[in-house]
Amino acid sequence: MGRGIASAVTGWASAKIGGFLGVLLLVSGCSMTAGEPPASVSQAPVSQTSVASPSVPSGTRAVDTGITLGPDIAALALQDDKASAGLRSFRTSCSSLVRRTDNSGLTQGADWQSACDASKNWPDDDARRFFESHFEAVQIGDGKAFATGYFEPQISGSRTRTRTAEVPIYRRPPDLVDVDLGLFSDDLKNKRIRGKVKGGKLVPFVTRAQIDGGALQGKDLELAYASDYIDFFFLQIQGSGRVAMPDGSVMRIGYDGQNGRDYTAIGRIMRDRGLLAKGKTNMQGIIQWLRANPQEGKKIMHENKSYIFFRELTGPGPIGAMGHPVVGRTSVAVDRNYVPLGAPVFLDMEHDIADGLWIAQDTGGAIKGANRFDTFWGAGEDAAQIAGGMSSNGQALILLPKGSFAKLTGAS
Repeated sequence: MGRGIASAVTGWASAKIGGFLGVLLLVSGCSMTAGEPPASVSQAPVSQTSVASPSVPSGTRAVDTGITLGPDIAALALQDDKASAGLRSFRTSCSSLVRRTDNSGLTQGADWQSACDASKNWPDDDARRFFESHFEAVQIGDGKAFATGYFEPQISGSRTRTRTAEVPIYRRPPDLVDVDLGLFSDDLKNKRIRGKVKGGKLVPFVTRAQIDGGALQGKDLELAYASDYIDFFFLQIQGSGRVAMPDGSVMRIGYDGQNGRDYTAIGRIMRDRGLLAKGKTNMQGIIQWLRANPQEGKKIMHENKSYIFFRELTGPGPIGAMGHPVVGRTSVAVDRNYVPLGAPVFLDMEHDIADGLWIAQDTGGAIKGANRFDTFWGAGEDAAQIAGGMSSNGQALILLPKGSFAKLTGAS
């Protein structure tokens, strides 16, 4: 980690606000969760466990956490290629960005209109000047960031069940219900649950173990079949992927819902139980252990009760939480309560490959809290290797439209 934020912070003119208008507004202590919101690619990649994610307050938003004005954008080490890719992805997100309700409380949709209008005809080879002209950097809380990685995996399978492809890839069940609790109480704003209606009551949906046990059989929900359970388990964790068919064709599948059960990171379980050897705590080491211990491994995978449903993708993708394609080495998953979806993010991490400009275009079931990020690396073996080993601490800045900090603090 090095040049980006650390070198720019000297002489930083900052004014800190501890909570919006000086008041810490906490959301209700009700701990109802439903995994990730709909239309999300990322679902908590299993990352190395040697680096601990910073603890963050739950139930708060960016404006409740404290905001510091960051360095001038020109002082950051913006690389030309990252800036150009960031401009293209920012431009793609603009149609949604100017219409969305910003859960973080940092901006309103209209605040982004000027930058979005300018981005339409701004030359990609002059992208650094675009970000310098239209944005200012802010730090959420202490800015201490933690980043993991995800990718678009490819597994073997078939559109029909065969002797070598027997693991169902399910569509979203029609009786899976999403409930926005904020519609019923202001105290539950931004809280969601999922379940199904039974006997006139909303009850939890079936777990991963129950689904594997046949709870969805006979309902014509099979989209395709995977050849390997472990491969499909990790594709679910990534939230999207490709299924290579026997005839050489490829089906691309994307997130279409989650069963509402909490996500449990099996890597943490395995580490805490002493199952993983030193140096084997990354995704590759976890998979190696699961293959060597199939019966116990299946039981451990069932401890992650969360289950992802899919739809076939025919256009560009995979599709992120904003409804737009996410781009390898450019898109990042965030907690929408701390980062406006569509906003540029600048990371300066100990794992230097993650340094630079990213665009917040996705969310994830375990991507919760201030300065928690999940970097997207695309498809292929290189992407898998980088994402599987990505687990890094560092510093983060959020880029907001110029004037946002003054508006939030009432400063001149």
